[in-house]
Amino acid sequence: MDWIERLNKAMNYIEEHLTDEIDYGQLGRIACCSAYHFQRMFSYMAGMPLAEYIRKRKMSLAAVDLQGGNAKIVDVAGNYGYQSPTAFNRAFQAIHGVAPSALKNGSVPVKSFPPISFKITIKGAEEMNYRIETKEAFRIVGVSVPLEKEIEKNFAMIPAKWNEVLADGTLKKLAGRMDGEPMGVLGVSTCSDEEPWRYYIAVSSAKEQGEFEEYTVPASTWAIFSGSGAGQSIQELERRIVTEWLPTSGYEYGNAPDVEVYLNQDPQNSQYEVWIPVVKK
Repeated sequence: MDWIERLNKAMNYIEEHLTDEIDYGQLGRIACCSAYHFQRMFSYMAGMPLAEYIRKRKMSLAAVDLQGGNAKIVDVAGNYGYQSPTAFNRAFQAIHGVAPSALKNGSVPVKSFPPISFKITIKGAEEMNYRIETKEAFRIVGVSVPLEKEIEKNFAMIPAKWNEVLADGTLKKLAGRMDGEPMGVLGVSTCSDEEPWRYYIAVSSAKEQGEFEEYTVPASTWAIFSGSGAGQSIQELERRIVTEWLPTSGYEYGNAPDVEVYLNQDPQNSQYEVWIPVVKK
């Protein structure tokens, strides 16, 4: 089955379960990837987090249910998974700018958010430098934080952790333990459905772990992309990998962590690599 077709089947699953609890793991299984990778692909391709899209679709349908009918607000709230009318009211106003009761009392404008469907658009773009490598498992040591299941919640937490390890000297200690490939400071997201999701700031090392945690990155085939820049440039590279390279590459996500390799520590012109695990379709 074509990769884009699988994404659209996942969108159909969402539509069929808007009045149920949507299983992110099932979305990943439909798209043949982990729940983490599905959310990441969706966010880059749709331009919004998956949770936000689901919330908009629910509130769009809730508005239809309330318009010109006899449906009770508390019943509509429960139908879309809101046990608290207060939480439903807050979510509804955030999307439509009016309270649900306004639709019961008169004619007011609301917003409609149609279902998303995906298609491949071929367009000219800047070149992307990458290589495909199969690597044996390697051990890392470092510090980690748990990743939230809704991945947009991690966007503030991960930069804060990097700032912490830089400020308290942890990053310098880790650099002193680096003795294996890949040579660089690593950001490793363990994100398969078979293990707890965590983000490691670490180095490849065979030395005693001491005060640090350890994790073994499993053997995998990786698509490795090179980049440089400052600020959000690595996020832009990751977006282009998912939206431009992956759909037409002949590969799909494999079952291994995502790895960021920071080859230097120059904040003005960082040199880095993005590793994504891949398997041939």
